[in-house]
Amino acid sequence: MPRRQGYALLIALVAGTAALAAAVAFAGSLLFTGDRATAAATTVPQGVARTPAAPAHSSGHWLATWAAAPVLGVADPAQAQDQSRRVIRNVVHTSIGGAEARLTLSNLFGTAPLLIENVTVNTRPVTFRGASSVTVPPGRQTVSDAVAVPVDADADLVVTLRTPTADGPVTSHPNSHQTSYTEDGRGTWSTTQWRYLTAVDVRGGATAATATLVAFGDSLTAGTGSTTDANTRWPDLLSDRLHGRYAVVNQGIGGNRLLRDRIGPRANDRFERDVLGVSGVKTVVIALGINDVQLMPREADPERITGALRSLTQRAHARGLRVVGATLMPYRGARNWTAAGERVRERVNAEIRAGGIFDEVIDSDLSMRDPAQPQRLRAAYDSGDHLHLNDAGYARVAGLLDVDTLLGTRATTDAL
Repeated sequence: MPRRQGYALLIALVAGTAALAAAVAFAGSLLFTGDRATAAATTVPQGVARTPAAPAHSSGHWLATWAAAPVLGVADPAQAQDQSRRVIRNVVHTSIGGAEARLTLSNLFGTAPLLIENVTVNTRPVTFRGASSVTVPPGRQTVSDAVAVPVDADADLVVTLRTPTADGPVTSHPNSHQTSYTEDGRGTWSTTQWRYLTAVDVRGGATAATATLVAFGDSLTAGTGSTTDANTRWPDLLSDRLHGRYAVVNQGIGGNRLLRDRIGPRANDRFERDVLGVSGVKTVVIALGINDVQLMPREADPERITGALRSLTQRAHARGLRVVGATLMPYRGARNWTAAGERVRERVNAEIRAGGIFDEVIDSDLSMRDPAQPQRLRAAYDSGDHLHLNDAGYARVAGLLDVDTLLGTRATTDAL
């Protein structure tokens, strides 16, 4: 099902559940729950003692076709209602296809055990060690059994679940730029939050892909400024260029920083889960640091930023990954721009260009800046806030990666 064709599958699924009718509006306020340790993968079906689940990257056959980093815990406005009839429908967009799928569900920001039941992927039932339900401890995640379900590349996938006794913060990825739904006896509501679901892996089928690329970044990776439901974030558009030959997942978080917690755990703390734990990962694109420069409290020492980037590369190399890094794009005109911050950005970029941090460099600063005003984004790529990109800008970023080098079809590795 091509990405830019209609959402026939989604419409059919929603219509088919009219008897359940709809959901709880996501009008509740967002609540931070504080720092959490990295989630370990554990699966606890009803009545079964807790045992570790296989990590998502343990099988060479599994590749991540989609992922979204858990960001924060949100208040559940439906907790006072009858949750036994509530259905959560997460709509996600695949990069590659397969004949089987498995899901990762997270209770990272929960404060109580979470019962999840009636899980389906494109209407196919999902089990957890043979059980139809699973209880995920607070601060943990679980990986489902394999499900025989055809998954198309570059298509929407619907993952449905119920949490009938949920009590406490919902582990969520807000600002997804994708419309999902919740339903209960009162109606259907749309939302741009993904709830509990953090990864979909696939294997089998006719896919030519043998590895996964993880886009690890902030709002400029998550797609702030892009068109909702158009799948025009730069990782989506890179996936289009790869035509199913390499899986691509987006682990961007709007507002994320390298050195401090802000929105989502700091990049240094989430790297193990959100990059090294992704199924089939062989390449990571790191595009982080601008929030350390421009958000309060601002980082005044460029060496701390480049040191953090170098540390991420070293951790990736220890797992055999190839690391591509991006320079920091200009942002003059944005409300947080300062001359001091600009000097830090330029010094970070100079060190990135000099080599020794990443294996290869995407010079997004050079490509996206206005030649006449190099401290500003080109107007054609500016979403309007002078910091984030529009669809054309994200398309430009997606075009900067050397696909031939990524796929290993070029005899020598050129600088990107």
